[in-house]
Amino acid sequence: MRLTSLTYFFSIFVVTLFSLNHSVNAQQLPALRIGYTDHEVIISNMPQTREIQSELQAELQSGQRILQSMQEDLAGKVDRYQKQQALLSDERRQEREQELISLEEELRNKASELEQELVQREVDLMGPIFQQVDDAIQTIASEKGLDLVLRTQAGPSQPILLYANQDRITDITLEVARELGIDVDAAMQQSENN
Repeated sequence: MRLTSLTYFFSIFVVTLFSLNHSVNAQQLPALRIGYTDHEVIISNMPQTREIQSELQAELQSGQRILQSMQEDLAGKVDRYQKQQALLSDERRQEREQELISLEEELRNKASELEQELVQREVDLMGPIFQQVDDAIQTIASEKGLDLVLRTQAGPSQPILLYANQDRITDITLEVARELGIDVDAAMQQSENN
């Protein structure tokens, strides 16, 4: 029974000592300050974003009109071909079929081209807005003495970490890559962090 009491006392002593040591270490390190933001709400409510969305919508409608015209032209030629098909020679029928195939391919290419142009236009127009919001996040995080700012919602290609105080938070990507024997270009890594 005495051994159990001694073991109990020793256990309490070790737990108390560990707690004191942990408390002293915690007091030596300042607490990590973390903020978060839903910058999608901010971006979607900016007047510039609404203007850009209107502009992009107008460009989309213009592209749709072009595609609609091309589609109607193709449909008319297909209809004429189907009505005349029985009267055409084999050679002429092959020429017309090839012409229809070319027009259909041209329509698909134009649709793809217009889509890519619209995506690029959105990137070009929204880039300064994203930069403006990022600058505001950096400013507020610095003013509030935050170490990290996270986003509240993240999509597949959106970063979760919006701000990191480089004095308190360490990016270990290069070290992990080296440990794994992976050659990571430092310049590329630096540009991804900015």
